[in-house]
Parts: sequence; C-alpha cells; structure tokens
Amino acid sequence: MYRDYDYYQPPTQFAVFPPVVKNLLILNGLVFLAQLVPTTDRLLIEWFALWPLGLPDFYPGFWPWQLITYSFLHGGFAHLFFNMFALWMFGVPIERAWGSRRFGVYYFVCVVGAGLTQLLVVTLSGAVYPTVGASGGVFGILLAFGMMFPNTPIYLYFLFPIKAKWLVIGYGLLELWAGVTGTQSGVAHFAHLGGMLFGFLLIQYWRGKLPWRPSRRLYW
Repeated sequence: MYRDYDYYQPPTQFAVFPPVVKNLLILNGLVFLAQLVPTTDRLLIEWFALWPLGLPDFYPGFWPWQLITYSFLHGGFAHLFFNMFALWMFGVPIERAWGSRRFGVYYFVCVVGAGLTQLLVVTLSGAVYPTVGASGGVFGILLAFGMMFPNTPIYLYFLFPIKAKWLVIGYGLLELWAGVTGTQSGVAHFAHLGGMLFGFLLIQYWRGKLPWRPSRRLYW
C-alpha cells in the first residue's frame, strides 16, 4: 500500500535509472540518430509517424502500429531533448513508486490515447501532416506526478518554484487554450491533452474510482 505522499523525496544514494525510463531514453536516442540520415528519416516518417485516416493514395497512409511508433520519432534535437528531460525528471519517481510493469503500461496507454486523440482531430480537420513525438506520453507522466506528489516544488527555468499540482493544471489549461485558438500551429496540443486524459482515466480505474474495478487497487 502506498503512503499518501505530498512531496517526492529523491533517493539519498546514487542509483541507476529504472529500466523502463532507461530503455525509453535509449530507444528514442537511437531512433533520432537514425533520423539524421535523410533517406532513413524519410522512410521512418512514411511508415512509423502517425498519419491521418482517409488520405489520397499519393500520401503515406495510416497503419495501426503508428499509434505507438510515432512516439519514438522527433522533429529535431530540441524536441527530443525536452521530451526526454521531462521523461527522466518526472518518470523516474513514478516508476520507482509504481514499479516498472505498471509504469510501462501507463506510459503506453498515454501514448496510444494521445495518438487516438490526435488522429481524430487531424482526420476531422482534413490535415495531411504526420504527428511525431513522445509528448503525449510525457504529459501523461506529468499528470501522474502532479497527482501523486502535488506539493513538490518544480522550478521553472530553474529559478521560480511552483507546486506540481499547479504546474499540471496550468499546462492543461494552456494546451486547451492553444489547441482551441490555433496558437503554435504545428504543435499537437490535443494530443497532449489526450495523453493527460487517458492517463487520468487509467489512474482512476486503478484506484477503483470508475464503475469498472481492477482486481488490485492502487493506493497512495
């Protein structure tokens, strides 16, 4: 049974990264190195980025595996760096608290949920661009951190402290506003929200808060 944490307390001794976070960092890094080769990048985008449904035949089409593989592709070094930094920062304490199996399930549910949300949005809008990036899974992890360690201070730009719960709420509202108004075109705001939504629903299911109950409840 988990205690009712308010603050995340980092381990006092050095320890290696937990396995799921470590392997996600390695895989994303290796795929990005492959993307540095132009011909390989083109093939990866065509087959493994998330493409909308119903595109003309001269565009790459949607395949079910893209709901997971899109999360290992990134649009540039900054895109990769900030996603991986957030995955490390917020993912390590969550994986240590939940265990690797539960954390891995949670991460990929958020990735798939973000992908389904983005697929719906871009298909309805008639867009023809692919979606890439681990942000949907990362936003789901950010939500979990805010729920589990709500009063832990997060330092914006390493200077300004804000409690995790307010950071999560602020990010959610910002993403909703940006998605509705079309601010920052090219950023998958609704995918970020989808990752958070699916993550929230899964946490509520594990905690026994939904009509369908798990065999073993998650407590904290």
